[in-house]
Amino acid sequence: MKTYKNIIGATLSAVLMTGAISLSATAAQAQEPLKLTIATEGAYPPFNFINAAGELSGFDVDIGRALCEEMKAECKFITIEWDGAIPSLQAGKFDAFIASMSITPDRQKQVDFSNKYYNTPPGLAAPKNSDIKGTTKEDLAGKTIGVQISTTHANYAEKTFTDSTIKSYPTAEEYRLDLANGRLDAASDDSVTLSQWLKTEDGACCEMVGTWPAVPEIHGPGAGVAFKKGNPELIAKFNAAIKAIRANGKYKEVNDKYFDFDAYGAEIKE
Repeated sequence: MKTYKNIIGATLSAVLMTGAISLSATAAQAQEPLKLTIATEGAYPPFNFINAAGELSGFDVDIGRALCEEMKAECKFITIEWDGAIPSLQAGKFDAFIASMSITPDRQKQVDFSNKYYNTPPGLAAPKNSDIKGTTKEDLAGKTIGVQISTTHANYAEKTFTDSTIKSYPTAEEYRLDLANGRLDAASDDSVTLSQWLKTEDGACCEMVGTWPAVPEIHGPGAGVAFKKGNPELIAKFNAAIKAIRANGKYKEVNDKYFDFDAYGAEIKE
């Protein structure tokens, strides 16, 4: 026959054992790495593209990997078409979008952003035999300008070059092809991606006409990591990681792999 002492002892042992199991489970969960799916476009060199080996590469991608390493997160990278990025992010198909998406007031109504991780000026490219001499509304009157759809550069062109025809394309590759083949008079995009393209065989047709300062209400403060609304803890982790890689030299290591200037906020070198 069990005594009260035995019953109390057994009960206490069970409670202690349950607590130990609970603590062990909590500790195991705490040690599990953060697992994230990160999307990018994969068609916007040098920021994101598929390289000759068929691998996803570019400044956005390498910065994303550096941020994951800093956060000790396990990250899987996927590609998605630019125009479907925000709807897919809102639907929860991935955790973050790292693809040179500018932080703008309109986009902030739909998704949340980290702090910027780079900021470079807009620019305009045209064929080398072009009579376009500048980047003003008057310089481009009557011209057909190519842009990538749903970008800040498209928004700026539509609002600024009102005497021009603005032609939108799903990807940067498509407007570049039309520019090279004489179906466009000019193209507007980030000055870095234009400059990098102009150095290639495909871009030998054309030259940079000029750049201009970003307009805050259109271009925003720079490019950030985009998230589905309602996850401040994840955004805080990314913000801390951006600050950390800027401080520990990892950002510069990635930056110098692609550029000879500081993409975080400097103007492009001519």
